[in-house]
Amino acid sequence: MNDILIVDDERDIRELISDILIDEGYSTRLAGTSESAMRQINEKRPSMLILDIWLKDSSMDGIDILKYVKANYTDVPVVIISGHGNIEIAVAAIKQGAFDFIEKPFNLDQLIVVIRRAMEVSSLRLENAVLKNQYREPLNLNGQSTVFKLLKGKLDKVSKSNGRVLITGAYGSGKETAARYIHAHSNRSEAPMIVVNCGAINADSADAALFGTEKNNKVSKLGFFEKAQGGVLFFDEIADLPLLTQSKLLRVLIDQNYNRLDGKEQVKLDVRIISTTSQNLKKEIEAGTFREELYHRLNVVPILIPSLEDRREDIPLLAEYFLMEFNKKLNLPKRSLTKEAATALQNMIWPGNIRQLKNIIERILIMGPHHGLIELEELPKNESRSQNDDTKFLLSDGITTLPLRDARELFEREYLLTQINKFGGNISRTAKFVGMERSALHRKLKSLGVVSANRGNTLSP
Repeated sequence: MNDILIVDDERDIRELISDILIDEGYSTRLAGTSESAMRQINEKRPSMLILDIWLKDSSMDGIDILKYVKANYTDVPVVIISGHGNIEIAVAAIKQGAFDFIEKPFNLDQLIVVIRRAMEVSSLRLENAVLKNQYREPLNLNGQSTVFKLLKGKLDKVSKSNGRVLITGAYGSGKETAARYIHAHSNRSEAPMIVVNCGAINADSADAALFGTEKNNKVSKLGFFEKAQGGVLFFDEIADLPLLTQSKLLRVLIDQNYNRLDGKEQVKLDVRIISTTSQNLKKEIEAGTFREELYHRLNVVPILIPSLEDRREDIPLLAEYFLMEFNKKLNLPKRSLTKEAATALQNMIWPGNIRQLKNIIERILIMGPHHGLIELEELPKNESRSQNDDTKFLLSDGITTLPLRDARELFEREYLLTQINKFGGNISRTAKFVGMERSALHRKLKSLGVVSANRGNTLSP
């Protein structure tokens, strides 16, 4: 990112600076008025600004633009230049957040040194922000099941494009994590991913929240679209967006531009839209609560996140990941699961999906002993499958999307785990019921990625 916007009302000066910076390997944009500068800033966030304080025939001076940039793009360094420099102006500029102040006529070597230093600082800040974001929001894409591998393959393909994505799945299944994975592996990863909580959007204030506001021909507040400019705008639970707001969002997607509230100038759209929902949008369309045309605009690339029950073989891996994560980040006890406990987790019901599993692991670490393996007795009893659940087979959404060979393997794993759970983990009784030799059942379980324990007759993953 080496895009520098040069703002000066003297054409010769801005072109001179531009020529020098291009020779140094930077790309530049030029603006002679505050109006041109603001338009270019909002169309595409620059990596850096070189800004003259006094701008003839402009509604804003350099300090006004500096205030706006530091309020809305805090990571963009601004170097102030002025032919009317004095100590008061320099101090005022630095107080408002300018990286440095250079008085005209300036030494070109000095200007280049300041620009290089400003770009290096900006790059370090960006790296630091990315690392902090990764630490705060880990990408929990952990799994080895066929269903998981198919999902990850789709996410990797989607990440390489700029197409709109609609992610569907049950609550707690990892829809936002999938969206963050797409952003982190896309060509927009260095730009922000702005989250819009659609359930918190009020129809009366939606315009200001989404598109921002202007006052006296100046931007007074950035909306979600402008904050995400160059990056990703993530609509969480899009079905909760008010119907009137849906219409306005649809118009923006069609026109690829919008106006701020009380603003006259159109802002060009440069964001990638990713949406999620736990609802059946086709039923919402039939009920008249979701616009069909908006659905088709958003649903360019559909991604279905499987439930945790559709990928039971990943549960021990996910559980161990959360155990390590809580130890590292929350300083909770460092513990692991016994094989019996891991097997029991695989056979629980998971209406809350990955979020429920994560909560259970955290609860065990907080309430349980501070050392030793996590035993079967520490797991919650009320979240195990009932007897009726054990004997009832439902064809899940995940299995219907698989080729026959993969679906058969998934069914066999689910079936055998259900039978083992019914017989309390007793391999001999399970083998007798399913009509297999005990040694043949051990081999089958191993081939399915479920390894039987040697002590007693119990099973563990």
